[in-house]
Amino acid sequence: MNSDLPKVCHPVGGRAMVCAVVDACLEAGCDRIGVVVGYRQEKVREALSAYAGRVEFAEQREQLGTGDAVKAASGLFAEEPQRDLFVLCGDGPLIHASTLTTVLERHRSTRASATLATSVIDDPTGYGRIVRGRDGRFERIVEQKNATPEQLQIREVNPSYYCFRSGSLWRALAQLQVNPASREYYVTDVPAIMLAGGERVEVIEAVPPEDVLSINTPAELAMVDRIYRARIGGEQR
Repeated sequence: MNSDLPKVCHPVGGRAMVCAVVDACLEAGCDRIGVVVGYRQEKVREALSAYAGRVEFAEQREQLGTGDAVKAASGLFAEEPQRDLFVLCGDGPLIHASTLTTVLERHRSTRASATLATSVIDDPTGYGRIVRGRDGRFERIVEQKNATPEQLQIREVNPSYYCFRSGSLWRALAQLQVNPASREYYVTDVPAIMLAGGERVEVIEAVPPEDVLSINTPAELAMVDRIYRARIGGEQR
C-alpha cells in the first residue's frame, strides 16, 4: 500500500475501511463487536472512536497469523460458550449486512458449529479454495500455496466470512498446529478440525463476486472506493 498505516485505516468512502465492516455488523444486529488490534493499534482505535461503547478491543501481541488473531479475542467472549460469533476481516469494506444475515440464518437453522460463506469468482488466484467431497459437502479450505494443480482450478473461494459457535471455536483453536513454512496459525484450518471432531460445518455460496475484491495496492483501493461510493450514492437516492 506504500504506507505504514494499517491497511484497515486506509479510507474508503471518506472513512477508514474498517468502519464499513463495523457498520455491516451493527446493521445485521450484532450486539457486541470485538476488534483485534496489533500493529499501530492507536490508529485503529482512533479510526473507530466514533463507535465508543459499541466496539471492544483485543490485542494480538505478536503477528502469528489469523488463528492467533481470533484466539486473542477469546477473552472477550470466553464466558459465553453458546454465542454465535462472526469472524471477519477488517479490510473488506464491500461486505453486505444481508450476507451476514443469510449466513446466520443457515448457521442457526442447521445448528452448525461453523458456517462459511463462499463466493465463486472468475479468477480465484490468491484465495483459499473450498474443497468439497463427491457428495458436495465441505471437506476443507486449501490455501493457494498448498493446492494441487487440480485444486487450483476450483473457482469457489473462501472470502473469510465465518460464523462459529463460540465454545466449538475455542476448542478448535486450541488444536491448531503452526504452519511449518510461515510459523503462523491459520483460522482456515478450524472448520476441518471441527469436522474431524464430528461437528457440523455448513457452507453457503452467499458472497457476491464484487464483494470479494482484494485491497493490496493503491489501485485496488481506488477501485473499491469507487464501488463503495457508487453503492452509497445509490442508497441515498
